[in-house]
Amino acid sequence: MRRNLLFLIFFLVLGQAFARWGPTGHRVVGLIAENHLSKKALKNIKRILGNETLAEVSTYMDFIKSDSKYDHMSPWHYCTIPDGKTYEEAGTPEEGDVIVTIERLMDELKSKKFTDFDEAFALKCLVHLVGDIHQPLHVGNGQDRGANDISVEFFYRASNLHRVWDSGIIDQQKYSYSEYANWIDHVDESDRLRWQSEGVRTWAKESYDLRRQVYVFPENKRINWRYNYDNVSTVNLRLLQAGIRLAALLEDLYGA
Repeated sequence: MRRNLLFLIFFLVLGQAFARWGPTGHRVVGLIAENHLSKKALKNIKRILGNETLAEVSTYMDFIKSDSKYDHMSPWHYCTIPDGKTYEEAGTPEEGDVIVTIERLMDELKSKKFTDFDEAFALKCLVHLVGDIHQPLHVGNGQDRGANDISVEFFYRASNLHRVWDSGIIDQQKYSYSEYANWIDHVDESDRLRWQSEGVRTWAKESYDLRRQVYVFPENKRINWRYNYDNVSTVNLRLLQAGIRLAALLEDLYGA
């Protein structure tokens, strides 16, 4: 009995280690955004968030999943674009998705008329969802729940493909979120301007296009060093793009 209980605790801890971009990824996005904001924007954001930073609030939408009153927000973390279709052809589900939610939050933060709670809540949600839409598997194909249904072995531990992209590859680099942000926060001015000029639906299309790469792995589904080598630069690019684009949105809202 005691042995069975120990095994149960082990697998629960293992599952949580991979569970839910995860906290490190979201915090990287938040910190990069902070690095590219004006003093005025940072001051105005601090007025709303108090002593919490963008990195600290970036995980808020995952944190509140534990409360059933937020269950209606679960579909807001992702969207579905089947292979061979555009977002417009696929259509927006009645319950909403990450694309229309980001667009709505931007409108609300500009107008100060909020559907859910207050400005701080809307801002925390925006920070999180800009990160989510840049994770390729948050633009799902409609077949495997964003690859949550694809079981793999990642560095000799049971996982699924979605978790690998949410947190597995990031955590494998063995950096804190501040070290990770410092590692990847380097962008040419031409790229910065181009990324920031592109809208939410372009971000989703980028994730859709990258999705093909995500599914390239051995038949035995044992993925480790080679998969990490082939994909970590893509993970880093998406984290950087998310942070740079989030900075532009927030600068428009709070720095103008």
